[in-house]
Amino acid sequence: MMNERVKELAEQAGFVSWSDEEWKPEGAVIDWSSDYDNELAKFAELIVQESCYKLIEMHEKVNGDHNYYHHASVQLKQHFGVE
Repeated sequence: MMNERVKELAEQAGFVSWSDEEWKPEGAVIDWSSDYDNELAKFAELIVQESCYKLIEMHEKVNGDHNYYHHASVQLKQHFGVE
């Protein structure tokens, strides 16, 4: 089963979910019959913002090493192509 927060982010990115249709494929969450190039890029951006980047910010506040965590967040965003 897909994590509910991941499902919410996928829907926010524009993926079409099967919802509760009786005729959906067993265990399916996302309808993969579409071209999701743009949505996949948006989903990656949301994942980075939601988890990785916020985690780095939290550690920066706790540990106070702004330079290290700033560098890590810039590298992370560049790696995933996030603005």
